[in-house]
Amino acid sequence: MEYTVSEWFGYERRDFRFMDRDALIVLPKGKLSGKWAVKMEYFGAFPNLELELLSRGWCLAWLSNVNRWGTDADSDAKAAFVPFMAEEFGLEKRFACVGMSCGGLCSVNFAAKYPSLTSVLYLDAPVMNLLSCPMGFGEGEALGGGSGWTEIQAALGFRDIAELLVYRDHPMDRLEPIAEARIPVALVYGEADVTVPYRENGIVLERLYRERGLPLFTAGKPGCGHHPHGLENPKPLADFIEAWAE
Repeated sequence: MEYTVSEWFGYERRDFRFMDRDALIVLPKGKLSGKWAVKMEYFGAFPNLELELLSRGWCLAWLSNVNRWGTDADSDAKAAFVPFMAEEFGLEKRFACVGMSCGGLCSVNFAAKYPSLTSVLYLDAPVMNLLSCPMGFGEGEALGGGSGWTEIQAALGFRDIAELLVYRDHPMDRLEPIAEARIPVALVYGEADVTVPYRENGIVLERLYRERGLPLFTAGKPGCGHHPHGLENPKPLADFIEAWAE
């Protein structure tokens, strides 16, 4: 495997190609714990949590998506990524998903299809309901002034909006395999988010987990919109992820 080596926040970063996709791994200093997280979309954005995990001996990885709307092709590529990374770097055969916004959508769809490859889900303002985001049919605003419809139409193959209205394969419709596998979930969100309103998206997963008594971490940020993602102090979140990734 050929790597391009650089530095990322003081850590060694290796870029490479996997299945004709761009990929990378960031290595911790010292001995690897074998645990790893994958930034499911938007690598480099709001990295506080990832940096905290790196400081604890975790690896951080990323594999490019064809688009940001959680297609099976992208989930399947990440499933193939797991045995490669396990053999190449000695990592565990499952990883923690770090999913912000559409990355949350990618995370849920991956975990629903491949629960045995998912250790923990960290979902930050996750898109769970396409009618809410990108369409803005409820409390929120349409993504990109309406350009979000063009995106999901191209990515998911909708012929018209009528087809979307009867669609029943949103991330919020795929939660049963995740709950059955008892995958721990951390949910972070801005209480004033109008891009991905929590009451139309993440709350569906929170209610399911509370009803079933499943491992859950939640943090709502008063007055915060869609950005910034993450927590100012990522340690409680990292503690939850690390404890449940055992």
